[in-house]
Amino acid sequence: MASGPERDCLRSPKRYNRYDHNGHIGQTMKREASAMAVRQSLGELLNHVQYRGDSVVVTKDGKPVAALVDYPLYERIRRLRESFDRLTEQLGRVYDKVPAEQAQREIDEAVEQVRARRRRR
Repeated sequence: MASGPERDCLRSPKRYNRYDHNGHIGQTMKREASAMAVRQSLGELLNHVQYRGDSVVVTKDGKPVAALVDYPLYERIRRLRESFDRLTEQLGRVYDKVPAEQAQREIDEAVEQVRARRRRR
């Protein structure tokens, strides 16, 4: 169990709303802990992640380097990344024969259109 300043890192959570895996909204906490505090309190932090749905940002020399999140969220992030990689690959094939400047111009226009629609909501 951590003590002193390391323990204090575990006691500064920020509350935020999030949807659970059933679509219900609830309050969870985003905690921040140094790598040393994580090493000393891993079991306690895993309980917060597993049972409360909290997340923990792990810092090293004051900079975020990793995060502890519950497994269903990790899987969701992994699937989103795989989908993004597939879409990027498909987009690359579509623009394979198009000059880079033209492709970038078309992509920038499409991004701006999506952002404009979101701003109107």
